[in-house]
Amino acid sequence: MGRRRAPELYRAPFPLYALQVDPSAGLLIAAGGGGAAKTGIKNGVHFLQLEQINGRLSASLLHSHDTETRATMNLALAGNILAAGQDAHCQLLRFQTHQQKSKNKAEKAGSKEQGPRQRKRAAPAEKSGAETHQEEVEFSVENLQAVQTDFGPDPLQKVVCFNHDNTLLATGGTDGYVRVWKVWFGEVPTLEKVLEFRAHEGEIEDLALGPDGKLVTVGWDLKASVWQKDQLVTQLHWQENGPTFSNTPYRYQACRFGQVPDQPAGLRLFTVQIPHKRLRQPPPCYLTAWDGSTFLPLRTKSCGHEVISCLSVSESGTFLGLGTVTGSVAIYIAFSLQRLYYVKEAHGIVVTDVAFLPEKGRGPELLGSQETALFSVAVDSRCQLHLLPSRRSVPVWLLLLLCVGLIVMTILLLQRAFPAFL
Repeated sequence: MGRRRAPELYRAPFPLYALQVDPSAGLLIAAGGGGAAKTGIKNGVHFLQLEQINGRLSASLLHSHDTETRATMNLALAGNILAAGQDAHCQLLRFQTHQQKSKNKAEKAGSKEQGPRQRKRAAPAEKSGAETHQEEVEFSVENLQAVQTDFGPDPLQKVVCFNHDNTLLATGGTDGYVRVWKVWFGEVPTLEKVLEFRAHEGEIEDLALGPDGKLVTVGWDLKASVWQKDQLVTQLHWQENGPTFSNTPYRYQACRFGQVPDQPAGLRLFTVQIPHKRLRQPPPCYLTAWDGSTFLPLRTKSCGHEVISCLSVSESGTFLGLGTVTGSVAIYIAFSLQRLYYVKEAHGIVVTDVAFLPEKGRGPELLGSQETALFSVAVDSRCQLHLLPSRRSVPVWLLLLLCVGLIVMTILLLQRAFPAFL
């Protein structure tokens, strides 16, 4: 049997680093670029329209936004506002869709289209010279405020995220400082810095804002910390009830909050631990689920020897998505940390981001009969689609086996009770 392959959804003209999904409009937003180096590789944010075509999920380029000399390395989404990490800055972007009706002469209907993508068009008039009405969808992206979020020797914003109600934005980077910004949604959305503190002695690798205002940060100093504003609440210790490696230091690579399915008030924190140093025989990486209130570890499991590069949690908290530095992609069930899906070296190079198709808005329509869909992007410029088919509660073959076993047991019991039965 050949190796499982994931379908390629889209290929960009530059390396891809960040990914977001807008469920209300069915948009997949992929960003990246070649940076400031004059290599001829562009920098941009691409907006892809997700559609179901003949029962298959597909994506087509709707709009390309040029970010000039700045590659976007990380993204966060709040409605139609994007927070894009570009070098040492966080750039706010606003995207909008406008529907316009215009009148054109019928004899010009066959001329070459200019400007925005044509989504719908009325049938051309029968008479020459008659006016026709056509409906266009104009997609526009505008640059809003940009703020500097990192001030290290080689400044770089490494992570950005909104809180649950999109009123706060948190950023972290190479200088080890967390900066929290108040988001003002006016006619022109702006950011106002309300908090700044040093969270780690080295780079901040990831951070997550919880619905109760707590902030979790992980860094290159091997620590994972929980903060209430700028006050340290506790530090995470994943090896308390798990494996111990005296000669192998581990660091936290990623952290994400997630809901507990069927428990509206429940909250989980998920972290990924990877070896701090590369070894010839690499030890395994680990996934840990934490209680979102007490921050005590609930379950830790190995997720293989490939070094994990990114983590995502589905909207309902049911699934976890992982990408690796060797290009592999996996989907785990959040409750048991059991692997359900795996494609080895799907990209062949480091996976930079993964994101689930949300379960609200147009999500169910786009998902079709699949249980979940995970998108992955990598330095190879490709965006791939990973589908998890709906699982039956009890496999058909198992039901048939149980029925046969029940019949056999019934016959044996009858034969024992009534020897003359057969």
